[in-house]
Amino acid sequence: MPRQDFRWKASPARAGAPRLLRHWLTDPGSLTARIVARCRRFEVRVLRELRARPCPDERALIGLPPGRAAWTREVLLIADGEPVVFAHSVLAPRDLTGAWHMARAIGSRPLGAALFADPGIERGALACARLAAPHPLHRRALAATGETEPPALWARRSRFCRLGRPLLVTEVFLPGIVRLGP
Repeated sequence: MPRQDFRWKASPARAGAPRLLRHWLTDPGSLTARIVARCRRFEVRVLRELRARPCPDERALIGLPPGRAAWTREVLLIADGEPVVFAHSVLAPRDLTGAWHMARAIGSRPLGAALFADPGIERGALACARLAAPHPLHRRALAATGETEPPALWARRSRFCRLGRPLLVTEVFLPGIVRLGP
């Protein structure tokens, strides 16, 4: 996998992100709330919730030892029938019975709504990256939507902490996001 796929940057401009996506990549508020405000019908489609091996950079951010599986949740955020975001969340499995117990039963409700409703949850800095076709999240996002294009997708991620325990959320923007405006 090319090295640039893992270069997460604090500034979308430095990462080379298109202007149309920069507001989406930098908005510190709830992505779910932003999408809901721009569409008539919003839906969360759960793709998978399971223990899976995280990417090495994800493992480091959630403090998981090498070789251990993380609890992984992947969903599509759908606005007016069109997938606009592929969201990927990872946390240490032990935190499902501790700090992040609510993640076990969230179902098709948006995780973002729960994260921003709890004043005890702190959000870390946003980082963004251009994910090329070899990146595993790029492949899974396109597989979930049935798309064969585009060659690259833009993503942002941040680490949330609750009771001192991290949860990493990565949001991959699909081509349909531009329909919702900046």
